[in-house]
Amino acid sequence: MLEERPHISGSTPTPDLGIVLSIPPFLAAQGEPCLLRAPIWFGAWQQGLPHLPANRCVGTGASPFEESIKPPITVSASSWWNGPTSRVASAGQNIVPSSTQRHAIVSGEANSGNPPKGDFERMARRRFQNPKPKRRGEWWTLRVWKPTVINGQLKRTRERVRLAPATMSVREVQKVAAEYLRPLNQGFESIGSATNFNHYVETTYIPVVMPSMAKSTQDRYKGVIKNYLIPAFGNLCLRDLSRLTVQRYFSEMANSALAHESKDKIKDVLSSILGSAVQFELLAKNPVESIRLPAQRTGRKRSKPYITPQQFDEFVACIPEPYATMIFVAVYTGLRVSELAGLKWNDVHVIEQVNGNGEAEVRFSISIDERFCRGDWGAPKSDASNATIGINACVYQRIQRLKLLTVEVRAGTAIRRYKVVKSDNPEDLVFQSVKKGAPMRDNNILSRHIKPAARKMGLGFVNWRCLRTSHATWLKMAGADVKDAQAQMRHSRSSTTLDIYQQFVPESQQRAVEKLSSLSKRVQ
Repeated sequence: MLEERPHISGSTPTPDLGIVLSIPPFLAAQGEPCLLRAPIWFGAWQQGLPHLPANRCVGTGASPFEESIKPPITVSASSWWNGPTSRVASAGQNIVPSSTQRHAIVSGEANSGNPPKGDFERMARRRFQNPKPKRRGEWWTLRVWKPTVINGQLKRTRERVRLAPATMSVREVQKVAAEYLRPLNQGFESIGSATNFNHYVETTYIPVVMPSMAKSTQDRYKGVIKNYLIPAFGNLCLRDLSRLTVQRYFSEMANSALAHESKDKIKDVLSSILGSAVQFELLAKNPVESIRLPAQRTGRKRSKPYITPQQFDEFVACIPEPYATMIFVAVYTGLRVSELAGLKWNDVHVIEQVNGNGEAEVRFSISIDERFCRGDWGAPKSDASNATIGINACVYQRIQRLKLLTVEVRAGTAIRRYKVVKSDNPEDLVFQSVKKGAPMRDNNILSRHIKPAARKMGLGFVNWRCLRTSHATWLKMAGADVKDAQAQMRHSRSSTTLDIYQQFVPESQQRAVEKLSSLSKRVQ
């Protein structure tokens, strides 16, 4: 028996056509047989029609209202699905229902305007739960149903969770249980949060999110995921990575031998993964936010090593061409290694212009608009990095000298000779691999040439980043303004140049101290 509510709606008929009937969506969703002896609603009330009493859906006899309306009308399931109108009864025509037409069967699978089947499934999985807490040993526990992804399929499993110690009173435990069930019953916890962490990383994060990152960043992230995150969280669902769980993981790193920078990188990668889950609506919030790393045992060493101009002259003399020129350009321009590898001949400029005194002068510059990193071509690191910088004449001359060089490579007992620059067309690379003229790989140059020469001089800290830091420090030693140094380094903020790249210079501090001491003598 259905509740008393109108089940048939219609539109105002014309005198010669009669009544046009339609079945509302909620009736189609019922999927139950029903005799449609219901009141008829018109867009405008017609003269001569009786006032409509309460509806009756199934009964043994006709109501007075049903007797007052002639002819009786029955809507069959087949006539309904053939179109938006089920039956047209012309004026005065009497349609007598047969025994098989006494009930209209409406399919529950019809397109009735209701939410899609997936929405019904999601609502079904969020059905209300109100289990009672039970005392088991030393704990109050609660058994709840939770969605879980098993072999790629979403299923409901029953879990027993610990709420509070057994010493807590019943009333307090009931409050804790109500608070625990609230996100489950009100849908605050997304069904997608049942996805396994490892499954999400392998099927969503790596193929969908990581391609937008630089190749070197992808390699670094994959190493962190493989070595740290999968062993710790691989068997958990996304919802199980609560703020407490994540904070406990990082707090246990207090006694780890990892450097603080490595711990911070692990946190960044985990935040990136769970942040993407929030973006894709699998989680409501990112639990890594507000997580605190263990305090460092020693103060942060702000100064980073750099190579002095005297050390650099000796260092670059130990490295063969064309790598020596590549390192020379790096330290005198501050270019990143990926920007050096992607440098082309049309990026190196010589400009003749007239200065304010009417004298002709020549200026040299390099434009950075592309980078190459381990097989991946892309735009520079930031908008500020996409710029043109001035270079010294010696840098320009050293670059042009590459066109005249030939290097010898030992191949067994034979010696092979290769031109350093195979082709110098505008779109060709400045720094080409010796044999094939392909883009160079920075890690090969670092391990085969830079590191061996640096260790020989006792400068094991020298790497590509050290060369860029040295350039910023040399600018400071030369007395360059902070804004000029920022433009040369192509940083978005001058604080980056000042606080990170321009390192502490002992000689400059010593001169400042000496000035203070001389000032105090004058005062005395």
